[in-house]
Amino acid sequence: MRYRNISLLVLAGWLCLSCLSLPAQIQHKQLRKDILEEKSGTKQEPVKTKKTTTNARKSTLPKKLDPPPPVAPIRTPYDQKTAKIIYLENADLISFDQLSKPDVQILNGNVKFRHDDAIMTCDSAYFYRNSNSMDAFSNVKIVQGDTLFVYGDKLYYDGNTKLVRLRGKARLVNRNTTLTTDSLNYDRNTQLAYYFTGGKIVDPENTLTSVWGQYSTRTEDALFSDQVKLVNENFVMNADTLTYNTKSHVADLVGETHIVYQDETDIYTNKGWYNTDTERSMLLNRSILFNKEGKSLTGDTIFYDKSAKYGEVFGNAILKDTVQQSTLYGNYVYYNEDKERGIATDSALLVDWSTEKHMYMHADTLMTFKDSIYNEAKAWRNVRFYREDIQGLADSLIYSSRDSIMHLMNKPVLWQENQQYSSEKISILSRNQEVYQVELQQSAMVTELMDSLYFNQISGKDIIAHLDSSQIRRVDVNGNAETIYFIREESDSTLIGANRTESSFVVIHFKNKKIDRIVLTPSSSGEFHPMHKISDEFVYLTNFFWLETHRPMTKEEVFSRFPEGERPKFSFREKKFISLPAIPEAEEIEDNHQPE
Repeated sequence: MRYRNISLLVLAGWLCLSCLSLPAQIQHKQLRKDILEEKSGTKQEPVKTKKTTTNARKSTLPKKLDPPPPVAPIRTPYDQKTAKIIYLENADLISFDQLSKPDVQILNGNVKFRHDDAIMTCDSAYFYRNSNSMDAFSNVKIVQGDTLFVYGDKLYYDGNTKLVRLRGKARLVNRNTTLTTDSLNYDRNTQLAYYFTGGKIVDPENTLTSVWGQYSTRTEDALFSDQVKLVNENFVMNADTLTYNTKSHVADLVGETHIVYQDETDIYTNKGWYNTDTERSMLLNRSILFNKEGKSLTGDTIFYDKSAKYGEVFGNAILKDTVQQSTLYGNYVYYNEDKERGIATDSALLVDWSTEKHMYMHADTLMTFKDSIYNEAKAWRNVRFYREDIQGLADSLIYSSRDSIMHLMNKPVLWQENQQYSSEKISILSRNQEVYQVELQQSAMVTELMDSLYFNQISGKDIIAHLDSSQIRRVDVNGNAETIYFIREESDSTLIGANRTESSFVVIHFKNKKIDRIVLTPSSSGEFHPMHKISDEFVYLTNFFWLETHRPMTKEEVFSRFPEGERPKFSFREKKFISLPAIPEAEEIEDNHQPE
């Protein structure tokens, strides 16, 4: 009887062990069958088995992370020909809880998965074998090849869609680029990683932060949006939207962008690109550059090389100097920051707004630059300028603030009220923004309009005109002096005759804009003719001419061109010139071009 009881106990023990091991054996056989079928290409439904539970040890896992809705419907790897199975390669402890977590493998200690070419490790995990997915917890790490490393506190991974969701201190390292955020999604199919709760990307050159960001581990292109900030050792860039390549270090600027350099140079733009390595940029859509010297550069398209310190502007360019109170316009402008040199061509215009009477100057080419502490300006070909009290034209022009002298070369002509000045070269001297002397050198001549047919004329080798408050008060004629001046009746101002004189030197004094007296030295000859006996030969000097139609009468007329050829003897204005480009008004010129 005793032996019978022992036999019964042995039989009962054997049955218990069989019941405990049977599910594991069935599961092992099924997994082996699945692998063989996958290799052979045959497709069968897996055998559904009922997993047993074990109470050997309570799990220390944190609460299961509820996975977000998958991008695609969950399918088993057997239903997807392209999907690959997630393989569990190691776990110190494997347990099951069929009551609370059916069909889930609970893994603890040195957990290691392999999927495709990626290795995933963590401290603990839930493995959903039927859906080919997993949750990982604590010290999560993904290694793909020898260049891509992903870290985080929690992970949900779908092996069918290859979508990685990392939460808590997420970090992606791709070569020399590191992306850190609190929440990171990574699509292994497209090799795109993106964050949406604020993140940072760091490479050897720059640090970029934004609320939303996307990064491609394949192309190394990054897209940032909302409160974008790029920090470089030389500058800081703030933008609404920015694309950036961590390999080329080139940023594409989209939306309002502000770049601030350490030397106080600022850039405002809403479209373009910027190379953070070479510090070269192409700025579009009326971008603006400011520097610490009070200069600003605006244009349709700006090429700017910060390292070489120069910029080129194409289309409606504006170079403004708030210190010198001048503005340079043109469809092409070149500016050098070191030499403070600006060159404008194609409808070039220089506006001096340092005084109430603005000066407008046009030429084929205009240049402004700084020599030591002095400002200089040069103009070449078809120079024309207009100011309310003085106008002129010349082939070329040079001005320096060192002596406040403006030189006009190659047969220039000046006009002031009803007076015309001409010679081979003219020098205009100013003091406190007021002209006080005009020097006419070689074949000099001063002509004053009396009426539609008669002119007072002074000619000589050189002529010096002295002005007071922009009004002529004395004229000195040096060498081969000739004069013709008309005399008016004091009662009714009618012309009664003309004096013509010749002398070596002549000094003419003016009073109330009229000739007061003439001094001839040392010897002279002259004659007087009444008006009824005056002939054309008597009333005009040999080199007389009058270019009234060539005179710019408005700021727009500095752009007017005239036929080349000899100066006409008489040329009165018969009709207004056509205004070519629009000249900015005073309030527009004085605008600082500051962004709102």
